Amino acid sequence: MGSFSIWHWAIVLVIVMLIFGTKKLRNMGSDLGGAVKGFKEGMKEGASDKPAEPQHVGQTIDVKPEEKTKV
Repeated sequence: MGSFSIWHWAIVLVIVMLIFGTKKLRNMGSDLGGAVKGFKEGMKEGASDKPAEPQHVGQTIDVKPEEKTKV
């Protein structure tokens, strides 16, 4: 029960093409490609942005628990 041979994959491909049709498979492939492209562009934009610096670096803010308000 190791990996499938090329004939197994060919039969699976034929069955998938019969069920979905080539046009629908083509559309799904282009949609998937567009999603991957959008994801890559988003990752590039996120990497080029500078990370936000914390507002209070090295400072201690002392707040009593009863002063906190719930939103």
